[in-house]
Amino acid sequence: MSTLRTYNLQNPDSASVNIELTSDGGAVAAGILTATTLNATTISGVSTIGVTTATVTTLTVNGNAYPSSGPLSNRNLIINGAMQVSQRGTSTTSTGYLLDRFLYSASGATGTYSQESFTIGQTDVPGADKYLKLDITTGDNNSGIYHKIEAKNAFGAIGKKVTLSYYAKGTSPTDGLQVGILWYDGSTSSSRADTTVTLTSSWVKYTHTFDVPSISGLTLTNASAYLEVHWQQASTDTGTAAYQLQLAQVQLEVGSVATPFEHRSYGEELARCMRYYERGADTSFISVENYWTGTTIGGTTYARVNISYRVIKRDTPSTVTVLNVDRGGFPSTNPTVTQSHAGGVGWYLLSNSNNNDSYLGVKWVANAEL
Repeated sequence: MSTLRTYNLQNPDSASVNIELTSDGGAVAAGILTATTLNATTISGVSTIGVTTATVTTLTVNGNAYPSSGPLSNRNLIINGAMQVSQRGTSTTSTGYLLDRFLYSASGATGTYSQESFTIGQTDVPGADKYLKLDITTGDNNSGIYHKIEAKNAFGAIGKKVTLSYYAKGTSPTDGLQVGILWYDGSTSSSRADTTVTLTSSWVKYTHTFDVPSISGLTLTNASAYLEVHWQQASTDTGTAAYQLQLAQVQLEVGSVATPFEHRSYGEELARCMRYYERGADTSFISVENYWTGTTIGGTTYARVNISYRVIKRDTPSTVTVLNVDRGGFPSTNPTVTQSHAGGVGWYLLSNSNNNDSYLGVKWVANAEL
C-alpha cells in the first residue's frame, strides 16, 4: 500500500484547513469532529466534547485520580477521617475512644492518645486541620488504633477490592506497623488482609489496596457486626519498645484507586459520629412543668422527663449515664435513667417528685459504640 504524504487536508468547499498533520505524528482538527469510535491517549485544546457514552479506565482531573465507576461522593467509608470530632476531650491515657470512631486498644501497652492541631495553611497534609496522635511508651502486641465500620455500611465492599489511604508519621513498633482490615460479626472474625508499614519522621501519604476478606461463616446482619480497619503492633510482636503513630485524612473506598480525600463539613461528620455516641448539653435545665408529671408507679408519684437524642442511634445504647444533675425541688439522689425507646430514639428520667416548681439540669452521655 502506498503512503500519502501531506501537511493538510481541506474540503474544497471549506475556507480553511480541516485537518493539519503535525510532524510529531499528531493531527489538529478544526470545526466539529464526528466519530463513531475515538481512541485517544490525550485530548487537549477542546472546549466542548459531546459524548453519548464514555468508557474510561482511569479518570484524572487536574492531576487527581477519580473513580471511573461508582459514586463521586460518599466514597469514604471512614467516619471522622479528618479527625475533627472528639466529643470526649482532647487527651487521655485510658484505653477506649477519644476521637470519635477511632478506638485505642492498649492490650497491655501504656501510652497517651490525643487530638492534635495542624498550623492552619500547612502543606504537609493539604487541607488538614486535626490529626490523631498515639504515643506508646511501653508497647505490647495488638496495641494500636482501630476503626469499626458498621457492617451494613460496608456491604458494597463484599467480594471486591478496597483502597485505604492516609497520611502518617512517627516511629514503628519493632516488627513494623501492621495495617489492614478484617470482618467481625460479634463472635467470629474473618481472615485478615494486612500489610506492614515503616513510619518516618515526615508526613507521608500511604496507599494500600486489599482484597476484602471472605464473609463465609459470618453473620453480618448482627447489630454488632463490623468491618475493622487497624493500625497496630502485630500480634506476633511481643516487644515492649516505644512507638508513635500520627494519623490524618484516613479514607477507605471500594475499588483499586485512591481518590482525593473526601472532605466533609464538621456538622455532617458530627451527626455521623452521634449515631454511636452523644453528649447531652452541659447546662440544659429542664423544667418538669413542661413535661409529663405525676406518673404513678407502685403507688408512688414520680416526675417523668423525656429526652430525645439529636441523632437516632445505630441500636439501643449499651449505657446512658447521667454525669451531673442540678436540681431544685427534687430529692438529693440522682433520678433513675430508663431507656424507654427501642432502637435508640431516646430515654427518660424518673424521680420521686411531682412538684411543678422543680427543675432538673442534666449532663449525660449515651454510648452505642460497636
